[in-house]
Order: sequence, then structure tokens, then C-alpha cells
Amino acid sequence: MNDTPEHFQDSSELSPAQRLEAPNTRLIDAGITTINDMDTLRACIAYENQHQQRVPILRQLEKRANELRSQDDDD
Repeated sequence: MNDTPEHFQDSSELSPAQRLEAPNTRLIDAGITTINDMDTLRACIAYENQHQQRVPILRQLEKRANELRSQDDDD
């Protein structure tokens, strides 16, 4: 994979499927960690509920939601 800047994709442009259907758990973890807004998070939760319903992934999404809420409270 080429690491030149033109090959990087802004994480905010990733679809829920791209974030949650990665080929390994490290990429899924990274996809969740890079969620920076509640709209994206809600879309990912809806996607997971509709497709896989994996409890560990839903827990990670819930944890990320709590982190985002905490950040909003700090601002």
C-alpha cells in the first residue's frame, strides 16, 4: 500500500461498512476509535444492529459514545 498523502482517506469519509467490516479486529478498532461525531457513531450502531449484531462491537461503539459525550461536556 502506498503511503503518499493522496492515498490517505479521511476517516470521516468511511462508511459504517468500511469501519465495521474490516478484515481484522485491529482495523475495526481503528475504525471505531476514529469516529469523531455522534452522527457517524449512530450510523455505525444502526449498521451493526442491522447486519452483524456483534455484542463486543456494540460495546466498543457504546464506549466511544461515552467518550464523545465526555468530550462535549468538557468543551
